[in-house]
Amino acid sequence: MPLPGGALVLRVAGPFDVSALVTDGGGKVGGDADFVFYNQPGAPGVRLHGGTLHLDPARLRPAATRVTVAVSAAEPGTPLGRLPAPRLEVTDGSGRALACFVPPRLGPETVLLLAELYQRGTGWKLRAIGQGYADGLAGLARDFGVDVVDDGPQTEPAPDADGFLGLVNSARARAGSPPVALDARLGAAARAHAEAMAGAGRLASEGLDGVSVHQRITATGYAYVTVGEHLVSGPRTPAEFVAYCLDTGQARHTLLGPGFTHLGLAHADAGDRYWTALWARPLTPGELSQTVAEVVALTNAERARAGLAPLAADPPLARAAQAHCADMVARDFYAHTCPDRSRPWDRAARAGSRRRTIGENIACGQRSPAEVVDGWMNSPGHRANILEADFTHIGVGFTGGGRAGTYWAQLFGG
Repeated sequence: MPLPGGALVLRVAGPFDVSALVTDGGGKVGGDADFVFYNQPGAPGVRLHGGTLHLDPARLRPAATRVTVAVSAAEPGTPLGRLPAPRLEVTDGSGRALACFVPPRLGPETVLLLAELYQRGTGWKLRAIGQGYADGLAGLARDFGVDVVDDGPQTEPAPDADGFLGLVNSARARAGSPPVALDARLGAAARAHAEAMAGAGRLASEGLDGVSVHQRITATGYAYVTVGEHLVSGPRTPAEFVAYCLDTGQARHTLLGPGFTHLGLAHADAGDRYWTALWARPLTPGELSQTVAEVVALTNAERARAGLAPLAADPPLARAAQAHCADMVARDFYAHTCPDRSRPWDRAARAGSRRRTIGENIACGQRSPAEVVDGWMNSPGHRANILEADFTHIGVGFTGGGRAGTYWAQLFGG
C-alpha cells in the first residue's frame, strides 16, 4: 500500500523483540549502524523503543531506499511457533491508523521478516512479508551485510562466573521466591550505569550525562512492568554484594522480590567498586492488560466508596492514555501538554474518542497500581477527577522506562 508523507509509527504487540535493517537498492546495509535493535536502538530516521519503531523516511541516511522490519522472541532462541502471531500496527505521526498485519503462525523459526517499507519514485510503500527465517537474528544481520563478530552480548562475562546467580537464587529459594535469569539487555544497562557512577565517583540514579538508570534500560529495548535496582559501592565480590543486600532492609526486599524474573549485574572500578544490579519482569500484553485492569478496579472502588457509579472502559481513551505514557518516555518529558502542544482532549480526539468532556491524571515513579491510585487519591486535583460524577468512561495507560522508571495516565470522559 502507498504511505502518506511524514513520520510513521510501527508497533508490534506480543512478547517479541523488534529490529530494523536500513538498506540501499542492492539490499545491503551501508554499515553496522544500519541495524537497529535493542542494543543499538537508533539510526538516522529510525528510533526503536520497546516494540515500537518510529520511522521518518525523509530522515534516513542518503541512498537508503528500504527498511525491513523483523521480529524475534524476547526470550532468545524461542521458536516463534510457540508464541502467538505478532500483530503489526502502522499509524501516521498523528496516530491515525494506516495498516494492520497479522502473519500466519510459524513453526521452528526464531526470526520473522514481518514487513518492509520501500521507496517507489518519490513516495514510499509498505509491503507485508510474514516470512520465517531459519538462521536466527545474527544470520539475518549477516545476510544483510552487518559485520557480526559475536552472537553474544558485548559486555563482560556473566557475573555467574563467580557464582553470583547461584547465590541470588539460593537466597530467593529460601524465601520462597522463584529463580531469576540473567538478561543480556539488563546486563548492558547495568554496565553502562556502573561505569557512569565510577566516572562521577559517586552513587546516583543519574550519571553526569543526565541519563537515568531507567533510561539506560529503555535504550536496550527491555520493556518492563516492574523494576528494582541496587546501586552500591564498596563490596569487592559478588558474594559480598549479595551479603550486603541481604543485610539491608529495602535492598533485601528487592533481591528477594517474587515479582522479578530477570536480572542484570555489572560493576566498574574507580578506587571504590561501583555496582549496579537491575531486576525486572517484562511487559507482555497480558501484564499490561492486568495492570490497566487493576488501576480501573481500584479507581472504581474509590468511586463506590463515594457513592458514585463505576467508570466503563473506553478503548479510544485507553489508546490515547497508553500513547501518552509511551510519548513521555520516548521524548523525556512529564506533562499534560506534549512538546507539540497537544493536550488531553486533542489526544483523545485523535485516538477516536467522541466524549464531550475530558480529564486526565498522570503520575510517574510509582511501582504498582495500588501505589499510583493511592497517590492520586491523596492529591486534591487528581482526586477530583477520580470522583467527578459527570465522568462515565475511563482509559488507562502504563509504560515502564524513561527517566522516572514508570509512567501512568488516566483519561476520563463524559
